[in-house]
Amino acid sequence: MRHRPPSPALPGLRAAPLLLALCAALLAVPARSQETASATTPAPTASAGYSTRDYEWQDAARQRQVPVRLYLPDAARPDQPVPLVVFSHGIGGSRAGYSYLGRYWATQGFASLHLQHVGSDRNLWLGNPFELVARLQGAAQEAEAVARVRDLSFALDQLLSSELAPRLDGQRIVAAGHSYGANTTLLAAGATVQRNGTLLELRDPRIKAVIVLSAPPFYGEASPQQILGPVRVPSLHVTATDDVIRIPGYYSGADDRVAVFDATGSARKTLAVFNGGSHSMFTDRAGTGGVQLNLQVKAATRVLSLAFLNSVFKGDEAALAAWPGQFAGILARFTRSNP
Repeated sequence: MRHRPPSPALPGLRAAPLLLALCAALLAVPARSQETASATTPAPTASAGYSTRDYEWQDAARQRQVPVRLYLPDAARPDQPVPLVVFSHGIGGSRAGYSYLGRYWATQGFASLHLQHVGSDRNLWLGNPFELVARLQGAAQEAEAVARVRDLSFALDQLLSSELAPRLDGQRIVAAGHSYGANTTLLAAGATVQRNGTLLELRDPRIKAVIVLSAPPFYGEASPQQILGPVRVPSLHVTATDDVIRIPGYYSGADDRVAVFDATGSARKTLAVFNGGSHSMFTDRAGTGGVQLNLQVKAATRVLSLAFLNSVFKGDEAALAAWPGQFAGILARFTRSNP
């Protein structure tokens, strides 16, 4: 696909970033992956039923690396291609993160492609600690926000033109992301902003649905509805009552996540709000938000995401309708809009 190129006249950020990247600054330094698979050799996996493959792609047009990790179900065959989820991490993350989702989706018959955005990835945590805030602020700039969406589309281009393409269903692709990655996901799904009277459109028409974890609002913009209204694909939004972003000089309450849900234009959209928790409990980190609750929320999120995917691609509404009753003990709110 072709995107409208970013204008060199795009203004810098005003008092706050267009897309909040700093929200994940509360996360611990991400653990480095134990897997070092080559671009063609499946790496060892924790369980049967899927393989993992790492690729070191290079977008020559942008002179930008796009490392990825693919969780590929063994059941994926040319005569039975599987749907694909493409996942975007929060700031300071990597392709190795959110593995609890990638592994689970693969065991359930969904390939999962986890991106690494080199301008806002785990390398931010390296170097002079006194310069960390400056590095985080740089990663929150508009140019990086746009580059992340282009990473997503480039990665889809690469995967769907590779030898694995016959095993993947290009008509059933979902974008998913956490925090900064949730903003990336929404932009790829059609969220639109204006610059100098021109629409900055990054929508990838291959995206048929989105899974949005802990989405910050779009900052410096007057109308969330104007930005998020163009998102028309089915959307799943997941957050928690204590999904709060609190860093020096900045605060974003949990209500901001709900406001993103409210403003999103999807006719079919679902919101799940867990009781308690934290902003970072949706990462691979254990214990954040409470040791027991962390495990429960991860389990519930896996089940919810699968029910949502089956609703979108199979028309199976039963599991999604039953989900809130199954996890009522940790759920503060569940809302569905499904005409």
